[in-house]
Amino acid sequence: MDSIQEFETPNAETSNINININTTSNITSASSSSSSSPSSTLSRYENQKRRDWNTFGQYLRNHRPPLSLSRCSGAHVLEFLRYLDQFGKTKVHTQLCPFFGHPNPPAPCPCPLRQAWGSLDALIGRLRAAFEEHGGKPEANPFGARAVRLYLREVRDSQAKARGISYEKKKRKRPPKPVEVSTALVATVSPPPPDGASQ
Repeated sequence: MDSIQEFETPNAETSNINININTTSNITSASSSSSSSPSSTLSRYENQKRRDWNTFGQYLRNHRPPLSLSRCSGAHVLEFLRYLDQFGKTKVHTQLCPFFGHPNPPAPCPCPLRQAWGSLDALIGRLRAAFEEHGGKPEANPFGARAVRLYLREVRDSQAKARGISYEKKKRKRPPKPVEVSTALVATVSPPPPDGASQ
């Protein structure tokens, strides 16, 4: 039976949870890190995935009672996502707010800051991939649970309504159809003969 690799054991420096799910902030370039570091060859995505995985592991260790990864469920993932809301930077207007449905409100309001749907969606994607890379089976992946997918959809829809914008699936661009060239057309548009050539 396959076992899931548990998280790295915490040391004194990582006893506090470090939350950073924004993919564009706090990223140092690989050239500034030491050449002996194994993370210097990893892509930005891989580094972020590793940080997210370690953050989730720290969250499970700090959970009361502490949870092992093998006992983690979709409900624990939802709990983690709700916990992350306190670190959010996206203003989400409540239905009682006069700016509800306005993408650019003209004045400040007391509505709460939340994690943006796009950030949560990307986070879940990275954690889902990390779970399987650490030996988890796809069918047992708590990050792919139906409850998590429904929660993300609910967050997306509520944030879209609160901001007055809609999230629509991007339509796939179909490649242009190749233009068929008629053989009769090619025969009539032959290049002129070179100078001095007999006809």
